[in-house]
Amino acid sequence: MRVSYISFLLVVILGISACSSSYQNSEDATLVAEQNQQIEAARGVIKRLIGDKADDIALEHIPAQDSLDTYEIEAKNGKLTVRGSSSVAIAFGFHQYLKKATNSMVSWSGNHLNIPAQWPDYAKQRATSPYKYRYFLNVVTYGYTTPYWDWERWQKEIDWMAFHGVNMPLAVVGSEAIAARVWKKLGLTDTEIGEFFTGPAHLPWHRMGNINKWDGPIPEGWHEGQLKLQHQILGRMKELGFEPIAPAFAGFVPEGFKKKHPELKVNVLKWGGFPEENNAYVLAPDSPFFEKIGKMFVEEWEKEFGKNKLYLSDSFNEMDVPVPKDDPEAKYELLASYGESIYNSIAAGNPDAVWVTQGWTFGWQSEFWDKKTLSAMMSRVPDDKMMILDLANEYPSLVWNIPSVWKEHEGFYGKQWVYSYVPNFGGKTPFTGVLSMYASGAIEALKSPYSNTLVGFGSAPEGIENNEVVYELLADMGWAHEEINLDQWLEEYSKARYGGYPEKMKTAWKQLNESVYSSFSPYPRYVWQTVEYDNRRKGSVHASPQFLQGIENFLAVSDQLKGSVLYRNDAIEMAMHYLGIKADEYYKKALEAKAKNNAAAMKEAGDKAISILQDLDRLLASHPTNRLQPWVDFARSHGKNTEQKNYYESNAKRLITTWGGVNEDYAARIWSGLIRDYYIPRIKMNLYEPKADLNAWEEAWIKKPGVSKVTPFENPLAKAKELVNQHK
Repeated sequence: MRVSYISFLLVVILGISACSSSYQNSEDATLVAEQNQQIEAARGVIKRLIGDKADDIALEHIPAQDSLDTYEIEAKNGKLTVRGSSSVAIAFGFHQYLKKATNSMVSWSGNHLNIPAQWPDYAKQRATSPYKYRYFLNVVTYGYTTPYWDWERWQKEIDWMAFHGVNMPLAVVGSEAIAARVWKKLGLTDTEIGEFFTGPAHLPWHRMGNINKWDGPIPEGWHEGQLKLQHQILGRMKELGFEPIAPAFAGFVPEGFKKKHPELKVNVLKWGGFPEENNAYVLAPDSPFFEKIGKMFVEEWEKEFGKNKLYLSDSFNEMDVPVPKDDPEAKYELLASYGESIYNSIAAGNPDAVWVTQGWTFGWQSEFWDKKTLSAMMSRVPDDKMMILDLANEYPSLVWNIPSVWKEHEGFYGKQWVYSYVPNFGGKTPFTGVLSMYASGAIEALKSPYSNTLVGFGSAPEGIENNEVVYELLADMGWAHEEINLDQWLEEYSKARYGGYPEKMKTAWKQLNESVYSSFSPYPRYVWQTVEYDNRRKGSVHASPQFLQGIENFLAVSDQLKGSVLYRNDAIEMAMHYLGIKADEYYKKALEAKAKNNAAAMKEAGDKAISILQDLDRLLASHPTNRLQPWVDFARSHGKNTEQKNYYESNAKRLITTWGGVNEDYAARIWSGLIRDYYIPRIKMNLYEPKADLNAWEEAWIKKPGVSKVTPFENPLAKAKELVNQHK
């Protein structure tokens, strides 16, 4: 009997061991499969850039260091090996090798690829990002840049993100299709739902509770197209291991819902000088409907797109929070309840979700959001279930004259937070930004007592495809543990982007860095773009003599660097700024003469400004991004018939011109087509046709389809130099 029992025990033990081994083998096989998937996803990014030569690269998976993304690159005897702890780490590492070993670069305005037959030797380099996340995009980038992008353009952008180390982008395409389902379930009619939404280009401000209805309704078929597009976007993002930030309910409700529930307290929000019919309505976060609708939104989103972790809800963005002004304790209690309700509305749909909120308003309304107020709002949300995007680290010192928000609020009181910048407002084209700040600012945060909850770094530009040197620098800062040496970095940047760094290019970058890239303006627009001086949103285009000399030196090396498409594109853009400044000088003289009723002087100066602008417009016809035609083409591509195509084009044109409300010329672009068809006719009317109805003309231009044709210069690089020399 005893022998039999012992035998039984041995069988049981062996069985358990076999099961354990089988389970371990299964776990190992799953891990290997995941790593192989990461490698192949990264290879896909590389292959879309360089084709089959990607197959010659050895891509390998390595463990993350302390749970942080890590990459290694080395090349020996023509064999390139890139190792990484994730798809993004591998892609970023490969782009670093391209830049440093082959003088190549991937950018918005084109790629400078100098791929030799054999990979150049490169001593082993290893780097680990100090951040779990590298954040990218802004709520309004989805208006100022991406509203009409198709999958082909999104695929390029997602690859750009991977090459630049981004792994936590904002991903809000299709929000309205999901919201429409929720409102339908809550009893609203199709008409009531359709009246809620703005036109596509203005949807970011609808999502933030600024406006309803404006330039709507959206044509039939839009929502279905956006759902299909978002499946492609999220599919690729998840394939690459991104952690996308999805939208959540932030309290904004249709007018039809307000009428259906007259018993509810709903606050009217006024914004941007829009008429009453465009006002938005927001539920108090402690309303019983807040959690119900929030839960429904998250559930509908995940039913369509699958599980998500990070959810953005900005219920307080640039809003006057309705709290008692004469009862501080009641105010703090109400804010604590608000924060708890917003988090609960997301967690009800997904208990594992993290509430993400933009910290812009905490600086913009710093007098309201003092320490006790903000800490109260966050007090009932678990620390690991909330993340603050501390967006605009330029603004406290350069614009608002207040302490850094993350310092003032002690690293956001134990919540996770992301150090970030907003280098651009509205997609405006002029150069601006302080490179020395971008190369150093986050290092102070990394070394602060609040670094233990600092989980990310990134940028949240309102519009992209501009100021590319800033975004290349910020991409590298996402992996930097110490301040970047700008002199050394600018040399590497120029070699990667242009293929060389001649002495005059070195001088040019010294002058640019000490002038335009040591200044920051949220609203850099020329007066010829706003017709008259804008005294509401005061901003300036940097126009110092040192900047102009830097442009001249940049153009002086054209014979040496003209083989780089990125040099040619940047040279056109440099000349654009030079000519824009000169045209502005003449246009300002014309306005002065007009004010003095000196018609002859006004016409002489005005005609000179117009002549320069005509040359500038024709020069930009050879630039890849600074043109109106692609913007119009993207918009029209979404229409199923001529009527829809014309509507989408007018909506896209409206955003970058009259906008709506008091926002006219906010998103001013220096674009070929926009200059000749919009800016020049406007300044002619302003100067020479005093009885012209400018507003009526602008509306007619927006509604008229098409962009006029212009013949590009045969040799735009030579012409850029010629025009700059002509106007010295």
